[in-house]
Amino acid sequence: MIEQLIIDGERVDASDKGAFDVYDPSSGSVLARVAKATRDDVRRAVKAAHAALESKAWGGITHAERGRMLFRIAQAIRDRAEELGELESRDNGKPLRQARTDVQVAARYFEFFAGAADKIMGHTIPLGPGLLDFTVREPIGVSAQIVPWNYPIQIGSRGVAPALAAGCAVVLKPSSEAPMTALRLGEIGLACGLPPGVLNVVPGMGSEAGTALASDPDISQLTFTGSVDVGIQVAKLAADNVVPVVMELGGKSPNIVFADADLDLTVQGVATAIFQNAGQTCSAGSRLLVERGAHDALVEALSAKAKSMRIGPGVSDPDLGPIISRRQLETIEGYVQVGTREGAAVVAGGQRPKDSALGGGFYYQPTLLDRVTPDMRVAQEEIFGPVLSIITFDTIEQAADLANRSQYGLVAGIWTRDINKALALAARIKSGQIYINTYGAGGGVELPFGGYKKSGYGREKGLESLVSYTQVKNVCVRYPA
Repeated sequence: MIEQLIIDGERVDASDKGAFDVYDPSSGSVLARVAKATRDDVRRAVKAAHAALESKAWGGITHAERGRMLFRIAQAIRDRAEELGELESRDNGKPLRQARTDVQVAARYFEFFAGAADKIMGHTIPLGPGLLDFTVREPIGVSAQIVPWNYPIQIGSRGVAPALAAGCAVVLKPSSEAPMTALRLGEIGLACGLPPGVLNVVPGMGSEAGTALASDPDISQLTFTGSVDVGIQVAKLAADNVVPVVMELGGKSPNIVFADADLDLTVQGVATAIFQNAGQTCSAGSRLLVERGAHDALVEALSAKAKSMRIGPGVSDPDLGPIISRRQLETIEGYVQVGTREGAAVVAGGQRPKDSALGGGFYYQPTLLDRVTPDMRVAQEEIFGPVLSIITFDTIEQAADLANRSQYGLVAGIWTRDINKALALAARIKSGQIYINTYGAGGGVELPFGGYKKSGYGREKGLESLVSYTQVKNVCVRYPA
């Protein structure tokens, strides 16, 4: 059985009947076979989205009714939470409890933006007697969304929900490595009353379906999450049609730990920031900047934690699941080898697990690299795996310099009991999100998320994200004063 595309409210095969295999990274076995969208399929999806915008069924309804549809989707996701969580775990490999959390966060996106749908307002501008000036926010049009494999249902929902709340229609292109829950999201949308064409789902290869979507002349906005290199290509394609883009790209986010930090709290926060989803997170805390006086105790505690983590198939709910693919696994191995050649010391992990029961899965041990210097590749480049690079510092000025010595600026964590020191450092760090004595906030649905520098531009999550899916129209009226 082939999982079909969703275009114009229908489940359909690819126009050339093509399909591709999706693999379970826990075992390397085939999980599903999925229709592979062609350029023609993407074009048809964009046309369907345009037609939906012009229809009375979508373009002609009230903001409140859109909100009610989104509430229904949120509830339907929760009703199918166990099914979706298990599917996400098998498709992506992440531990089942993390996949279940992702499903709840996905539901929360639709719930949050359902409540915002009838509150997208303009302003009046005082010009004096005889003139009334006001603005309205209108849907920007067809939103193209290209979603990565690491958080398929969560990242898919964080873009789709605000786009629908704003009144846009969406063409969603999930990764070919983990498309399953995006397809279920499309099915849920239809079951909850979204008119045909409002949410289309076109899994396929980035080189064909992704390129076709980014370069389509009839999209009005593009949201992309992925690597810097691919993001640059996508932005260039969109720029040819003067299409605005929201880019959430890479990260090399630091956790900055001072000697006065709560050790137990810090160990848990730092470990979760790098080992969640096997480190396959753009905002992973992949650099540990630790004050010299705290180094030995912190590294010892982190090493003990890493060595105690249970590795296994995602659906067995381990502490650490597999890497998404053999190719990515080999990339991680290569970085650790480069790090040791450059002088870093492996104090935990650093290889594939020896357990024969893990079979053909793509596993890598949680890894700590100590004695890292700021210019090493493992300190500068995004590894996208469970590998933490550890660098020491002596002063707050040095900590700020090290934190900013990166092409990225997505997230930073600061760990200290001194709030004055924390806020002073936060003001100096060039990063889109900064956490103090925590890292992340349960999905952070309400918190604007995006990067400085090569971590991207534009903001997702929170009310700030609605700016990307609306455009402002100014109306000025002269009347007898």
